[in-house]
Amino acid sequence: MSTLHRPGVAAGRDAQALHRAATPDYFGWLEHTRTAGGCARPIRLTGTMTAVDRDTGRVLAEQHTDELPDRVLYKACGNRRAAQCPDCSWVYAGDAFQVVRCGLTGGKTVPVSVARHPVVFATFTAPSFGPVHHRHVPRHTCADRRRCDCRPAPCHARRDAVTCPHGRPGVCFARHDSADPQLGRPLCLDCYDHDHQVVWNVFAGELWRRTKQAVERYLAALCRRHGIPRVEVVTDSGRVRRVPPVRVSHGKVAEMQRRGAVHFHVLLRLDGVDPGDRHALVPPPAGITVDDLVAAVHAAAGQITFATPPHPDRPQGWSIAWGEQVDARRIGTGDGDVTDARVAAYLAKYATKATEVTGHCSTRLTPDTVDAYADPEGDHLARLIDACWRLGRPTRHRTSDTAAQAEDRQGDLDTTPHPYAGLRRWAHMLGYGGHFLTKARRYSVTFGLLRDTRATYRRADDGSVTVGTLAFVGSGWLTDGDALLANTAAAERRERSRVGREELAHEMWSGVAA
Repeated sequence: MSTLHRPGVAAGRDAQALHRAATPDYFGWLEHTRTAGGCARPIRLTGTMTAVDRDTGRVLAEQHTDELPDRVLYKACGNRRAAQCPDCSWVYAGDAFQVVRCGLTGGKTVPVSVARHPVVFATFTAPSFGPVHHRHVPRHTCADRRRCDCRPAPCHARRDAVTCPHGRPGVCFARHDSADPQLGRPLCLDCYDHDHQVVWNVFAGELWRRTKQAVERYLAALCRRHGIPRVEVVTDSGRVRRVPPVRVSHGKVAEMQRRGAVHFHVLLRLDGVDPGDRHALVPPPAGITVDDLVAAVHAAAGQITFATPPHPDRPQGWSIAWGEQVDARRIGTGDGDVTDARVAAYLAKYATKATEVTGHCSTRLTPDTVDAYADPEGDHLARLIDACWRLGRPTRHRTSDTAAQAEDRQGDLDTTPHPYAGLRRWAHMLGYGGHFLTKARRYSVTFGLLRDTRATYRRADDGSVTVGTLAFVGSGWLTDGDALLANTAAAERRERSRVGREELAHEMWSGVAA
């Protein structure tokens, strides 16, 4: 039973909420917390806010946070992870949906003509680092994959009773349920290559960068074979460059698999090049189709591989390449339910997640906290975190005996920069330190533009600008009762907004039908 749901704690929280609601300025406090209402751990700021005339710079008004309820200004934390702050992640997911969707259909400064550009939805997975428990459905008969209840095949069924070098069985006849905690766990922890997996995670971003370059090279070579000439464009410095007539814009989301390896869901849009305006979004040449983009994805995924820099524990480095499961689907061309809206919602959902699916959820680890999570003889997650910490140790430690490993664990973080130093910094993310949602510059709008537009819409345009001189004083609500009241009010506002949108859509549809 969680702390907040224990009877004594719940009673104290309710008493705090009643006490707050009974104060004379309760509704003023509720309005004051509206900007952060629903946030799990809002940021508390103190200082001065000054209203300045936008045209003349004259100070119109000044207010100190001491004059506000609780004597602080509340600001939402903005955390994108649903496990950390459901309300802020809900806002982030909405922005992520708009970023992805606008790159497919246009809107919000993106021309609607991009809806006619060829688009491919590709999935790049990590290779195998050892057999794990998995759920495979050979033939789906369900109506909705999100609520799949089809009978899965046996996990690792074999006729011969094989055992691994450590004496553990290499078979599993279980038909795992989708919620089975065994999913993603190795059949043998000692056979599984935990070191290779965390290194793959830290170099996955570089693998994607090389893969996209290979896709663009493939398409440029295809244009040459089709006799489509290169295009002359003028750079910002005034120089004239000859570039390929096609380019690829992407939107990418990283998803953490249950075994702790990331894989990428990528939208690849094929654009052309306008000689008069290299920033314009124009259709690709007529000779290049969506089938060519699919072929480019598969060709690039199969040929890109590289070795990581030497490491004291592995002088030859590790091989970095994609797994065998590389999928590329066309969007909006009759491939079942692969539509722009579904894809945008799918990517927006995974943009708010991280390692929760693996069962691990912690903040950044330090020498004082790593021992609570890392264990070279522990379970799968403990060994992955231990691999991150061990391989990411400062390069001055080169021995591998037990005493040196203990010294490494208590040493400073990244005191000697090297290619593997990020493993310690991102040990809580199992080695992956990249953003979970990235895009090409030309693909779509930015999160900053969406936030600025929302802030401008909410702000009353009275010709003034508010300048704040604020300092951080803490995070979180002052009491559990305050959190209950603010979050409940925010949930009610969201529900009213949802119902209002549905009623408006119903009225508009009724008018069209009439």
